Amino acid sequence: MQSTPRLLILENASVYAPEPLGLCSVVIAGGRILAIAPASDAGCLTASSDSAFGLPTGLPIERFDCGGQRLTPGFIDAHAHITGGGGEDGASTKVPPPWFSDFTTAGVTSVVGLLGTDDVTRTTAELLAGVRALKEMGLSAWCWTGGYHLPPTTLTGTIRGDIVHLDAVIGAGEIAISDHRSSQLTLEDMLRIAGDCHVGGMLSRKAGVMHLHLGDGSRGLELIRAALDSAEIPARVFQPTHVNRRRALLDEAFALAERGCHIDITAFPVADDEDAYSAEVALQRYLAAGLPPANISVSSDGGGCLPEFDEHGKMTSMSVGRSHSLHQMLARAVALGVPFEFALSAITSNVAEHLRLAGKGRIRPGFAADLLLLDEAGEVDCVIADGEWLVKGKEALRLGVFEPEPSR
Repeated sequence: MQSTPRLLILENASVYAPEPLGLCSVVIAGGRILAIAPASDAGCLTASSDSAFGLPTGLPIERFDCGGQRLTPGFIDAHAHITGGGGEDGASTKVPPPWFSDFTTAGVTSVVGLLGTDDVTRTTAELLAGVRALKEMGLSAWCWTGGYHLPPTTLTGTIRGDIVHLDAVIGAGEIAISDHRSSQLTLEDMLRIAGDCHVGGMLSRKAGVMHLHLGDGSRGLELIRAALDSAEIPARVFQPTHVNRRRALLDEAFALAERGCHIDITAFPVADDEDAYSAEVALQRYLAAGLPPANISVSSDGGGCLPEFDEHGKMTSMSVGRSHSLHQMLARAVALGVPFEFALSAITSNVAEHLRLAGKGRIRPGFAADLLLLDEAGEVDCVIADGEWLVKGKEALRLGVFEPEPSR
């Protein structure tokens, strides 16, 4: 979506880039961050400052006083069912796609979509269309090819072909292991897919990551350990997700992070008596373990079904993931004593760098103007994507084409 070219100057913002920069003004134009100036130097950003940045003089200038609120990079949700998830108890349990504002009001400016259990009635073509729709509306979006099962659902016929030929595809996922719903992968299957991801990524300058769904099965992360022990594929290719769903599984994941894997935890609700860790507690434990700070991320499973099964594999209940769990996790992590910038990195810079999303995940000159303001309670107050306001004062300024107007 095009708008009139202008300079946007965000003043009096407490900037976390994600590292804390203090009180600053941030200059934006053409969808990019042009400059960051300490608040004490804000006077240099005058009405004629456009020429100082190599822009035509006379551009309209919009100044916005952030009132000292925290300004952060936009969140990157690398595990979202943008076409809907579910279906484990028949067609009536297929989850509808999230609304556009479900992402924006949650502070998400970049999304990686994927298929899950239902990679039969949901397809790669549909997923790619979902990516295009989000981009047309103003977000940045990519996707994983495949789904839970083998042979993988693809568009070109192979995982490697999809990564190389389809711009939006950055890897394969969510391929299920240690789950009764999976194709019960063997080590040979794992190595073949990981090899295709790695080489496909090399040929296309993409991440080439194998994004792995972890179920509750007793084998846990055994297949990934075996792959690392028996092949030359770099550890960074293997990215297990949902690793906080069982406490013992998180310990296994920590050992993999130490070996160079990037692990992804899920911001789903966890009951006090449940054998699982909430995302914020998992981050707290990761930090205390002294593991590589860049090797962990958090995603929402937004739009996905969060089912419960009995011993026979019958679904007994379900809820639905939401991207709003990311900013809620951030606030709860800080309440537990996790440094704000560490928790923020897990949903911004760590994701961008692992998935090679150029110009994303940081507040830095030359990077995308994907930004959000958080109020004192940690709620999302304003969202800017590609230099354009999408949310202001907690109000969604742009809705999906068929999205109903919110009730007043």
